[in-house]
Amino acid sequence: MDITAPRGTNDILPDEVGLWQHVEELVRNAAERAGYREIRTPIFEHTELFERGVGEATDIVEKEMYTFTDRGDRSITLRPEGTAPVVRALVERGLASMSQPAKVYYLGPMFRYERPQAGRYRQFHQFGLEVIGAPSPAADAEVIAVPLEVFRSLGIQDVIVNINSIGCPACRPAYRKLLQETYRPVLGKLCPSCVSRYDRNPLRLLDCKSEACRRALPEPPMILDILCPECRSHFDEVRRLLDGLNVEYAINPRLVRGLDYYTRTTFEYNVGGIGSQDAIGGGGRYDGLVEEVGGPPTPAVGVACGLERCVLAMRAMTGGEEYDAPIDIYFVALGEAAREKAFELAFDMRSCGISADFDMLDRGMKAQMRYAGKAGSRFVAIIGDNELAVESVMLKRMATGDQELVRQSEVAERILEARGGAAK
Repeated sequence: MDITAPRGTNDILPDEVGLWQHVEELVRNAAERAGYREIRTPIFEHTELFERGVGEATDIVEKEMYTFTDRGDRSITLRPEGTAPVVRALVERGLASMSQPAKVYYLGPMFRYERPQAGRYRQFHQFGLEVIGAPSPAADAEVIAVPLEVFRSLGIQDVIVNINSIGCPACRPAYRKLLQETYRPVLGKLCPSCVSRYDRNPLRLLDCKSEACRRALPEPPMILDILCPECRSHFDEVRRLLDGLNVEYAINPRLVRGLDYYTRTTFEYNVGGIGSQDAIGGGGRYDGLVEEVGGPPTPAVGVACGLERCVLAMRAMTGGEEYDAPIDIYFVALGEAAREKAFELAFDMRSCGISADFDMLDRGMKAQMRYAGKAGSRFVAIIGDNELAVESVMLKRMATGDQELVRQSEVAERILEARGGAAK
C-alpha cells in the first residue's frame, strides 16, 4: 500500500517555503511594530477548554474537532483555533499580575475536520493578534487595522471588511427572542443543526453554511436597532476610529462569526479571486472568555487570519512570485583534494554568515554548475589543481558570467561586499 498524506493536509515543499517565510516575516514585523509579543501554546489542549470557550452549539465543537482520549483517560483536542489556548495560557500563568493590556500574537497550525477544498484544509495555519485587558474601542480598531497592513504588504488588494455588533449579555437576550420570533415560521425548512440551535443559541442560525437554510431564512432583524446605549456607543466609536484610518467597511447584520465567545464587535475580511472560500480572516471582542476559563472578568478582543488563504490570495494577485532563498556561493570541486578544500571553505563561509554549499555526489564540473544554477547560487567558486596550488578559487558571478582568481582568504570579504557588506 502506498502511504500518502492524510486527506486535508498539505506538504509545503522546499521551493514553496520561501513564500511562506516571507508571509510569516511580514506578519511578525507588523505585529511587533504595533507592540505585540509572540506567544506559543500547545498544539493540543483539554477538550473542556474549547467546549466552554468556543461553545457547544458551534460547528467547530459539534462537528469539526479532532478529539481523542489519551492513555490517562483524559479527553484531548487538537486546537481548532488560537484564542482560547492563548487566554488559558495567560490565565494559568498569572494574567492578573501582568501589565495590561497584554498584547500577543501567534503563528501556527490548527486542526478542523472539514471538507477539504481550495483554501480549506484539515490542518491549516493561522496568525492571530489578541489584546487582553482593554475595553477601549481603540483596541477593536487596532486589531482590525493591523492585518490590513499585512495584506497590503503582500499585494492582496480589494479586501472587504465586514463589521457588526452582536451586543452584550444586557441587550443580546432581547435579540435572541426577536430572532426566534422571526425564524419560528420556517423551522420546518431548516437543517437539523439549525433546529437544534433554535433554542440553545439562535444567533448560530445566521452562520449556517447550508444553502437551503440560507434561502429559507428571512432577512434577520437588525441587532444594531436594539443595542443597549453602551454597545451602541462602543460600535459607533469603533466605526469613527476606522473612518479616521480610512478603512473602508460594510455593516453586515448576518455577521456573527462561528464562535460563541464573541461580544459586541465582530468582523471579517473577504477577498475576491480565491474561489468560494473568500473569508481570509476575522475576529471580534470576547469580554466573557477570560472569566469562562477561570480568570477574572477581563475585556478582550482579537483577530485570526488563515495563512493558506493569504498565500492563495497573494498568488492570485501577484502572479505567484516565489521567494526562494538563494545560496550565496556554491563550491565546484575537481578532484579529491579540491573536494576536501571545498568542504572546509563552505564551513568557513557559513561561520561568516554567508550561505554556502558544495557537491556531495562527486559529479563532473558541468553537472555541478547545472546544480548551482538550479539552486540559484549568486556565485560559484571553482577549485581545481591550479587553484589549489596558489591557494585561490576561480570566483564566478552567475548573473553576469564575470570571473576572476581570488585568494581563498579573501572570498568571504568579496561575497559580503557584493551583498552590501552585512553578514546574515
